[in-house]
Amino acid sequence: MRFLSSVDLPCYPWMAMVILPLLLLLMPLTAAQLWPSCGESGDYKSNSTYEANLKLLSTTLPKKAASSTNLFATDTVGNVPNVIFALALCRGDSNASACEGCLVTAFQDAQEHCANYKDATVYYDSNPCMLRFSNQNFLATTVNDHILVIVSIESLMMNIPTRADSFKLLLFTLLNSTAQSAANSSRRFTTSRLDVNSFPTLYCLMQCTPDLTANDCTACLQPYFQYTVKYMDGKKGGRVLGTRCTMRYEIFPFFQGDPMLRIINLVSEVPAINNTTPLITVNPSPQSQSPSPVAAPPPPGAQATTKEIHGRNSRQRPLWIIAVAAPLLSIFLCVICFVVWMRRRRKGMEILHDQAAMNRPEEDALVWRLEGKSSEFTLFDLSEVLRATHNFSKENLLGQGGFGPVYKGQLPDGTEIAVKRLASHSGQGFTEFKNEVELIAKLQHSNLVKLMGCCIKGEEKLLVYEYLPNKSLDFFIFDVSRTTLVDWEKRRVIIEGIAQGLLYLHKHSRLRIIHRDLKASNILLDQDMNPKISDFGLAKIFSSNDTQGSTKKVVGTYGYMAPEYASEGIYSIKSDVFSFGVLLLEILSGKRNSGFHQHEDFLNLLGYSWHLWEGGRCLELLEASIVEEIHAAEASRYINIALMCVQERADDRPTMSTVVAMLNSENVSLPGPKHPAYFNLRVSKEDESGSVPYSNNADTICSNNDLTITEEPDGR
Repeated sequence: MRFLSSVDLPCYPWMAMVILPLLLLLMPLTAAQLWPSCGESGDYKSNSTYEANLKLLSTTLPKKAASSTNLFATDTVGNVPNVIFALALCRGDSNASACEGCLVTAFQDAQEHCANYKDATVYYDSNPCMLRFSNQNFLATTVNDHILVIVSIESLMMNIPTRADSFKLLLFTLLNSTAQSAANSSRRFTTSRLDVNSFPTLYCLMQCTPDLTANDCTACLQPYFQYTVKYMDGKKGGRVLGTRCTMRYEIFPFFQGDPMLRIINLVSEVPAINNTTPLITVNPSPQSQSPSPVAAPPPPGAQATTKEIHGRNSRQRPLWIIAVAAPLLSIFLCVICFVVWMRRRRKGMEILHDQAAMNRPEEDALVWRLEGKSSEFTLFDLSEVLRATHNFSKENLLGQGGFGPVYKGQLPDGTEIAVKRLASHSGQGFTEFKNEVELIAKLQHSNLVKLMGCCIKGEEKLLVYEYLPNKSLDFFIFDVSRTTLVDWEKRRVIIEGIAQGLLYLHKHSRLRIIHRDLKASNILLDQDMNPKISDFGLAKIFSSNDTQGSTKKVVGTYGYMAPEYASEGIYSIKSDVFSFGVLLLEILSGKRNSGFHQHEDFLNLLGYSWHLWEGGRCLELLEASIVEEIHAAEASRYINIALMCVQERADDRPTMSTVVAMLNSENVSLPGPKHPAYFNLRVSKEDESGSVPYSNNADTICSNNDLTITEEPDGR
């Protein structure tokens, strides 16, 4: 949020005489003052794809907004990394022609004043529109950002404290009534007027983007009342501009047409009213969504007296006074504008960044807590990360996850890093980001990825990890051209390392942690192919006494979620055990559970594995490149453990401490598994792909349970 404060300016007669001719020429230019706000999401190069997309957007969005009933439009052009998200809103009292012309100018002004910025917002003084575009998907949220507070340079003469208090009450009544009316209107737009005897008439305008709900609009406008108290006390006018909602009041009519909401209360002596008497009472009208003002009755004769004064003045005022006064007033205002502009150019605008105090208290608190961590954790500056990643260049892109892209970087001392950049359109918000930062900063284990630090700067939220050169596990086990690079010995080390990492999270760390998103792409590999569990954005922390939790918002990855979590939102350490079992079957078979290619008549890896196990043919599950390297007994034991982990009932699954013990105990007899979850997902037609080509004579190795399987309802 930015606050622009105009300064008191000396006015000398000679100044007007010198600059008057120049002002007459500049008058059209000063008619619409521009307030640009340039973002911090990097810049684009001339003649680039991003610039071409921006030019395309500048030709389509103004027409789209102008043709809309609400004079509002959003649009998205291009693909990542050159995608542009845009929002255009014209004032509700504007017309289609003025709206389109204003937005065309706005695109030009944005590219002139925020040259090559990927993120820009443009507001105007009198032009009836607002424009925002960015390479970050701000359209996915209702966050009101790029806030600008503008205050009149003139104060009302309120020398008597009671009059000042009364005016403040009147102003707040006007703002509150207008906000209610705007939020409840279909266009999210209202203008209003407040008339009170012996006080200046107040005019107000409030508007939200029409895609907001009434509650969202109210929530957007609510903080503006704080700005009014802090910056506009006793001022003749002021406004707060944001990308999602706008508020303005003045002592003169600044909008087109008649006010939609009239609040009239004529009182002869407002300061004399005691504190218990409401100056204005506003009640909602039962016939309309908009609140209908109900005025307190004026004292006898007050209304007649006021009408008489205004009526006589309007009839007796000579027309030549108006003809002379209007140009003089325009010239005087131009002088003021020009002098203010000169002073701002010379001294600079007084800009107060109040976002930290009013908009981002959580982020400040997080930074404050992280600064108290050990010296191994670093709070990186955004410029440092940009240099390390070459401004998040395409050449440095390592991959694209659900929460955003990951880039390779190099610090000045030569240390290689991996930077996870939280995308605004991702499902991960600040809560998940904070969770991941504070959680991993406390964890120390050789099988957990090391978080070196983070960066929080405006919309940018970055996690800086140690760089692991061998990418993630899925890069190897699911690609037939790379599967031979991970022989059985490497896979065994990977399996045991993942198990040790989970055991640390569940039992040996200071807190009991449920990962909730364990999968092959979240297992990173270092230069020696040792596994490291990553991505703790969805992790949950339990106390030592808790065993399970529940949520209405199920998040994770299809194919790895335990049935009780996917269907009921119940998660526990056994949820991670299930995911580990799925991952173990994938490592052994080289096949994905999600998107499983049909073998025989099964639609997922779990059902196919259970079918082979029951038929005593479990070694047919093994990936071809490791069949000759692994002993049949060892393979059978690993498959047995995997099937125990994916059993349908959570209580039947082992804990990770038991899993680690079973992996390391070659001579211990293992209990046979019960049927896994989702095992009965089958197709009715015959499998067309034939039998699995790498069958082994291992019928005597794999146990065949006498379990009777009961068909369960669809959807299990």
